[in-house]
Amino acid sequence: MARILITSGPTRQYLDPVRYLTNASSGRMGRALAEAALAAGHEVIVVSGPVMVEYPSRARVLPIISTEELLETCQREFPLCDGVIGAAAPCDYRPVQVESKKIAKTGQPLELHLVETPDVMASLGANKRSRQWLVGFALETDDQRFRALVKLEKKSCDLIVLNGPMAMDSLDNQVEVLDESGQVIAALQGRKEEVAVGILKVIGERLIRPQLK
Repeated sequence: MARILITSGPTRQYLDPVRYLTNASSGRMGRALAEAALAAGHEVIVVSGPVMVEYPSRARVLPIISTEELLETCQREFPLCDGVIGAAAPCDYRPVQVESKKIAKTGQPLELHLVETPDVMASLGANKRSRQWLVGFALETDDQRFRALVKLEKKSCDLIVLNGPMAMDSLDNQVEVLDESGQVIAALQGRKEEVAVGILKVIGERLIRPQLK
């Protein structure tokens, strides 16, 4: 069986000691994927941002806060894994400067200067070994398949899971799994636990079992 690294949940990019940029990712999809992977007999390492969900006790859970911490932890763990499922929703931007004190109201508009955070999956994809695999997630609102395939290529993913904003902080999900040719090889919907089982089935058939031959 495989040792699988799963990223999950949001990240936070602080503006000052109490405020931060983030998103509505709940970690439920990451938890469901961890449960499905364990049920299939795999070893699971979860790298998770701040969430309220509890991950399976049999998974090794590594908590992080920022996108930079997510990258650092994944770069350390991924070389020891067979593959990674990038279900986290990292914050894509961070402030140029983090204030040391709480930003006070002045009655005037507040200008934020933001820069992009590192692309975690692209970094892992650029350094993967020949027998390692990557499964990315793409949450898109328009030109969904096109944008998902651009991400698949940019991040050197073997498969990408396309979903929409309804997935955020929801119990349910509706996804398409696309391969490198752009073909939809699975369309899944339902409770996230059910969708995760379907995703793991595809990963097993396409990525894990061929490596065992």
